[in-house]
Formats: sequence, structure tokens, C-alpha cells
Amino acid sequence: MTGMGGEMGAQAARSRALAVLRIRSRALAVALLPAAVAVVLLAGGSTGHLVGPGWHAARWAVTPLAVLVLLAAAAIALVVARARPAMSPTVPIAEESAPDLYRMVRDLADRLDVPAPSAIALTPDCDSWLEDRTHPAHGPPPQQDRDELTGVRGPRRTAAAPVLVIGSPFLWWMRVGELRAVLAPVVAGTGPSAHPDIAAARRFVRGLDAAVAVASASGRCPMTRVVCAGVGWVARLLLHSCREHAAQMERGVAAAAAERAQAVDYGLRIVAQEQVGLAYAGWDRLLTRVALPAWRMGRWPSRLDAGVVAALTELSRRDRLAEGFASRLGERPACDLLEEPGAIDEATSLLAARLFHGGPAESGPDWSPVDWQEYPDEVVDRKWRLDAARLHRVLDAQGVRRTPETDGPTLARVLTHLSTPSHTAPDPLQDTGRHPAPNEDPDQTPHPEPSPAPPTDSEPTSATAGAGASGPPPAPNAPAAANGESAPQGSPAPGHETRTGGAGGNTTSEGEAEDETDADADAEPDVDNERTATLAAALTAELAREEAAAPKTQTPDTTFWDEGELPLFPPQAPRTARELLTDHVTAMVCCAAMDTAGATPGLDWLDGPILLIDGERAADLTPRVLSLIEDGDPAPLRTWLLESGIRPEKPVRLV
Repeated sequence: MTGMGGEMGAQAARSRALAVLRIRSRALAVALLPAAVAVVLLAGGSTGHLVGPGWHAARWAVTPLAVLVLLAAAAIALVVARARPAMSPTVPIAEESAPDLYRMVRDLADRLDVPAPSAIALTPDCDSWLEDRTHPAHGPPPQQDRDELTGVRGPRRTAAAPVLVIGSPFLWWMRVGELRAVLAPVVAGTGPSAHPDIAAARRFVRGLDAAVAVASASGRCPMTRVVCAGVGWVARLLLHSCREHAAQMERGVAAAAAERAQAVDYGLRIVAQEQVGLAYAGWDRLLTRVALPAWRMGRWPSRLDAGVVAALTELSRRDRLAEGFASRLGERPACDLLEEPGAIDEATSLLAARLFHGGPAESGPDWSPVDWQEYPDEVVDRKWRLDAARLHRVLDAQGVRRTPETDGPTLARVLTHLSTPSHTAPDPLQDTGRHPAPNEDPDQTPHPEPSPAPPTDSEPTSATAGAGASGPPPAPNAPAAANGESAPQGSPAPGHETRTGGAGGNTTSEGEAEDETDADADAEPDVDNERTATLAAALTAELAREEAAAPKTQTPDTTFWDEGELPLFPPQAPRTARELLTDHVTAMVCCAAMDTAGATPGLDWLDGPILLIDGERAADLTPRVLSLIEDGDPAPLRTWLLESGIRPEKPVRLV
């Protein structure tokens, strides 16, 4: 195999690699310059040419300086050479567990006339790349080579091809031909990567980057911090000098790989790129809407990749993104290239929870897997009841009295507390913040009267709900999970639209409506409902205390990234106080619906937890909850409760 062809990008990459190596050579020359001057002065003195008090003083000044510079240069070179470069967290795939996948990649490398990747790994992300893992810290001990003359064994450095990292959603969503077309430009990058100049330049840049990370580590003694500060300064200076050349080198490598890959499945790759964008959209929705609520509950979905297939199937149906969808599903999925797709899916799902949420590396009593069929009961129901319990604990701490009809937690208590005086009768007890005296009749304070009605529908929180579908039963044409089990799938309401748009029905999703409400609330804050702000702040503080009191997981150092920085890629920004209050109030509504109107929790693949009554999802709850929270107006929500047959005065079951 030629590996390094005559592409223009490859030649540009090699020229930039030589520029990086010249910077390394200049740094070495600067380090050796004082030593060279000292050698000249010492040699001149010994031969009688450079004699006199001035030359003698110069020798005494330059020689110690040269020794110090050499020692500093040796220390920096040692740190750069021995520092462990960063390695992406992945799930390694042995050839025994995926022989067909390895065969396909090697056949692709043969067609491209480049070296085949040394190994394959999966990452829980919608991306693919080549990663050099030839550093001794990334692999087994180096092979021993015996010197034929001395008989001494020493380490032998072997040139290994980079590792091919594939996004796990691609394997489950794409067909075999699509995956091959998408991987063609990635595998083609092994050709330029095998060039000695490019490989040496990459090792130098990675070593500098690792040296900066080592120098930035905390927890060292003052003397060590001073030494590390000097090493870090030099490493950052060299990185800054070769940054532009390194970036242009990588662009040249990518251009050369793309040019070489044009000869392999070029037409199919154009079509497959559409599936890449679709996979990214579905994966993002699955993580933020479905997986994140479970992670916060101490449960991690064990079949995320199978779930993304169901989510993308639903997304394609709602938004009509795939014209030949039925014929495409008839082709062989790429996950069939794995011997045990279920086990690999579970491993990548656990890694996704660790990267995006910071969960433990292994399952335990407080961190257990959950199957999609169990998700509504194990995650959705428990989450709503935990949120409702937290809401009532905060109300108890604030001294908010319970409803006179019952001493249990009720939705009517929340409605009464959040209603402003402009929308309800004056409540002197709540306005003054005092509690009823022992001889005072609490019934003198007016409270809303509940209104029973026949049961219909209700809806979940804005953060944990959106479009809906039933939980366990899969859709008729939904693809099966990789391990042969059918994942739960459901259909949205006829007029429902997701945030990605679609045909028919509403043109604005609930998430967009909530964003617009956020902007309006920020522009014109409501100063009348001070109890809303107080309750939201108290909920935020209570949740922060619970998170601080949660035990921190201690796991052995088996990874190559910083354990203290997890999660590396949080899927969502921290929720605001208003969002937390909205979630908790809506969770209380959902609990009341389940306990008084026969509602059940459900799962929608694109929008997460939903509320179902007689198999139909609830609608129009979020704007009514926001009306109560932001305006203190309970009328829209009370009307919705009356139409849905939910009785707010009845106590609910909490966790």
C-alpha cells in the first residue's frame, strides 16, 4: 500500500509537519546554545587562545548557566516524552466480537490503498475519527528486542496504525452500505497518518499538550509547583508557536483523505450524510429528554442505541424526513456486524451516562440499569412523586398550612399558595406570613373550593414532558432493538408537533412556546407574586442540598481522562429556579391525575416522560402551569383540572 499518495492535501500536510518539526529543532538549538558557548570558552582557555580575566569570568558565568539550561531542557523533554496524552473514552471492540465489522473496514482500507486501522472502538456520540494510541501509557508494555551483539533486551518501538473510533448511534441507525460510505474518508486518513514526518509532528504536539496538562495539575508542594510552572510556560510557548502549522497540517490530512475517498461509494455517501444529521438530532433528543431524567433518578437506560433507532423512526414519521423509509428499513442494519450488539449497547449506554451525567463507572444499588419497558413505572412515576414530595417539604418548611379537608399532601394546597390576591380572595395569613393562633379559626381564611369532574386527560412537566406516546408497546413498523427485543414505541397526538417541525397540526411546539414565555417573563418580570419567587428559591436550595449530600462515587483510576471533571459533556445547562418550580408543580399535577383520575405514566421517544389517560396523552398543561407560576392566576389550570376529572383536594401518594 502506498498510504501517502500524491494528493495536494497530503503534500500541504507534509510541509506543515516539517514546519512543526523545525520549531522543535529550534527549541533544541536554543537549549544547546549556552552549552555550545561554554564548550568554546573552555576549549579556548585550554588551548591558550581565550585567556585573560575577561575570558575567565565569562567561562565562570556561562558554564553554570549552560548546565542549568541543559538540566531544564532535559526535564522539559522528559515531561513531554513521558506525559500521557489525552485519550477519548471509548468502548473497545475486539475482533472476536465483531469479525464482520473488522472485515468491512479492512476491505475498505484495501480499496482506498491505505493501512487498515489497528483496532476499532465505539463512542456514545455521533462522530467518527482516527486516534493515535501508540503512546506506551495507552497500550500493553512494549515488545522486547534482543541485541544480537550484547544480548541486552530493550524496548522496540513499532509503528502502529491509529484506532478507528465509530459513533455507536451510527452502527444502530445506519445500514451497512451507509456506514461504509461514511467511514470511507475517515479510514482514508490512515494513509497520511502513516507518514513519518506527520506522525512525528503529531507526537510532538500531543506531548506538548500533555505536558501542559501535567503542569496544570493541582495538589503539589510549592517547589514542585514552581518547577511545573516553568515546564508549563515553555510547553505553552511551543504550542503557541506551532499551533497554526498543526491546524493547517490536520486540514491537509483531512483534505487528502476526502480526495482519496471520492473513489469509494461517493454517491452513497451523499445520501448517508443525511442520515448523519438525522442521527445527531435523534441522539440529542434521546439524551436530553429521555436519558437525563433517568440519570437524575440514579437509573441508566441500558439500551440507548436501540432507543435512538425508535426515536429516529418516530422523528422520520412525524417530520417526513425519509421518503424511502420503508425500503431503507429492509436493508441490513450495521449493528448486525456485531456478534453481541446487546452487550455492546449496554457498555456504550453506561459510558454515555458517565460522560454526560457523571455517573459511576459500574452498576450498584444506587446506580442500576433500567429497561425501556420498565421506564414509565421505574423512572417517570418515581420522578414525579419525588418532585411532589420535595415541593411539599419546602412548603412545610415555609409554614404553608395544609388544606382543612385533609392533612395529606394535596394539589389544592399548591394552587392556593401560588395564587396571588388579585386572582383570589385576600388571605391575611399568607400575606402577613404568620400562622393561625391557637384560638383563631383557620376557616376564616378563604380557600378555593374543589370541583369534581369526569376524568379525561392531563400532562407532565415542561422539562420532563412534551409530545407523548404510550410506553411499552412498539409501533407497528418500528425497528426492533439490537438484541432482538422490541423497544416501546408510541404515536404522538394527531395535532402535536415536535421542536423540529413537521406537517400539519400546531406550528409551535411546547418547548418553543415555553422559550417565548421565558423571554416575556424576563422582559416584564411579575413583582406581584412574591411567593412564587420565594418558593422557587427554596426549591433550588433544597435540590442543591440533596445533591451535596449525595455520596460521591469513588472508582479506581482505569480511564485516561480527569475523573474530577465528570461529566465531560453535560447535555443540558443547569435548570433555572423558574424551570424547577414549573417541573415540581406539574409533577404534582401528574401525581394528582394518576391518583384521582386513573392516569398512567408513559414514554415518548423524542420528548421523554408523558402522562396518559386511557391511552391518550394530555395536552395544554404547560401554559396553564406557567399562568399560575408567573401570573398567580389559577383559573386556566383549574379549568383544565375540571375538564380532565382531576380532584385537587384529594391527597396524593408520595415517595
